[in-house]
Amino acid sequence: MDPGKKYKGALSEINVTPLVDVMLVLLIIFMVTAPLMQQGIDVNLPKAKGKELAAEEERIMVTITKGNKIYINKNLIELSELGRKLQKIYERRTDKEVFLKADKDIPYGFVVRTMAEIRNAGIEKLGMITEPLQNKE
Repeated sequence: MDPGKKYKGALSEINVTPLVDVMLVLLIIFMVTAPLMQQGIDVNLPKAKGKELAAEEERIMVTITKGNKIYINKNLIELSELGRKLQKIYERRTDKEVFLKADKDIPYGFVVRTMAEIRNAGIEKLGMITEPLQNKE
């Protein structure tokens, strides 16, 4: 090849502009649909300040709804069965952590009895789930 002449072969660079456009559209779609995919038991949570927790394993959620109904994740159980069920779930787990969601209108005594059952099942960490407190500034 002559060093003074430019090579006029095929262009070997990839045009990433269409890829970026597609990725942005997908990002917007997932941002809009992700909140709609959350399903669960409707609970009116109390508000409090706190930081979000990161979870590595599947979270076990104990939910108390109006009418004193207790759910482990989405399964309805009785208070008397709660300790036994949690012991069975956590037999092979190393991180014994449960998150408790209780409706703000539930009597405090019932929530405390539920917490006692969770503790008696050998659960080491009990997290309380609340809604963020809105600042009125």
